Amino acid sequence: MPLGAPKKIKRIAFDREGTTMVTFGYAITRAGRPHSKLAVALGAAALVAAMAIAPLGAQAQTQSGQSTSASDKVDTLGAIKARGYFICGVAGDRPGFSFPDSKGVMQGLDADICRSVAAAIFGDPEKIRFTSLTSLTRFPALQSGEVDMLARFTTWTLTREASLGLDVASVYFYDGQGFLVKKSLGVKSALELDGATVCVTQGSTSEANMVDFFRTHNLALKPIVIEKVEQVRDALANNRCDAYTNDSSLLGSLKLSMGPAGDEYILLPDIISKEPLGTFVRKGDQRFFDIVRWTYIAMLTAEESGIAKTNIDTFRKTRDPQNQRFVGETGDLGAALGLDAQWAVNVVKAVGNTAELWDRTIASLGIQRGANRLAKDGGIQYAPPMR
Repeated sequence: MPLGAPKKIKRIAFDREGTTMVTFGYAITRAGRPHSKLAVALGAAALVAAMAIAPLGAQAQTQSGQSTSASDKVDTLGAIKARGYFICGVAGDRPGFSFPDSKGVMQGLDADICRSVAAAIFGDPEKIRFTSLTSLTRFPALQSGEVDMLARFTTWTLTREASLGLDVASVYFYDGQGFLVKKSLGVKSALELDGATVCVTQGSTSEANMVDFFRTHNLALKPIVIEKVEQVRDALANNRCDAYTNDSSLLGSLKLSMGPAGDEYILLPDIISKEPLGTFVRKGDQRFFDIVRWTYIAMLTAEESGIAKTNIDTFRKTRDPQNQRFVGETGDLGAALGLDAQWAVNVVKAVGNTAELWDRTIASLGIQRGANRLAKDGGIQYAPPMR
């Protein structure tokens, strides 16, 4: 359904996927008809009510008055093993993160984060199924058990962790929100976007961040809310929006996917938010949470220790106690997680360490590693001790 012109109103307050969003100044219209204040209010009330009765993550009172969660009794690892494969939720349409290659095999950073968990559990990264999800369907899919984990461009926020019955096991990409604009606009900074029509992805933290930025700097805003990346490409090409705002990494991915047409756009230097992108799992299943968390830490540890896909077997003869534990020659790290002693070796052999992962998936987008470097290299990624 086509989007109409924004209509100015005093205020809209709405809640979407656990993030309270307050937009001042404009209402988005569809098919040329603006949403009434009553319709917006009723829609918000219905969504809040639906979240209140959601079976997963919701708190139920027992006869003794104790508060319990439906996810407390979930055995994700047991279900995965019984099924014979791991199900991971991704976007499926973002080069560098999750995008099928010419053979239909999902490739990218998010895809390989998923494969690392499959390798830790089964010793085989191919025992996996990918489910492509939108910004609106990702959380319900995880809450309902349709997928075991999300690695889908999803920002770790207080409300998402506290209200949706979900936990963030690891942050594998530190990002920030930026703007992609047409070169023909002659804009050099987001502060010059006064009165611009800006496309934004529905159901994302980008909506609230965009509104906050424009309000803070007293800039007029004409937002257009769009659900899918394909629609954003069309909107930009057809001049329906002057700019698109989202995580900078996604903007780089989008620009690359445009081919030669991508040269008509530039990424503005402004970063208006912090976007720690994480792996999401259901609350109440500590064992699976630990597996996802320590699988990522294993890749960080490997990079810190110089362990890579090509040399990991040489570390079996190491005299370093930490490396001996890592490759399963000593200690019982695998048993502590309910996994094989070779779990960390299987992870690195499957996807490599974090540097290898980055170089294979993200470097082609032209995105600098920045904060995602190891702490010893000037970044903020840091592995706790594996002992």
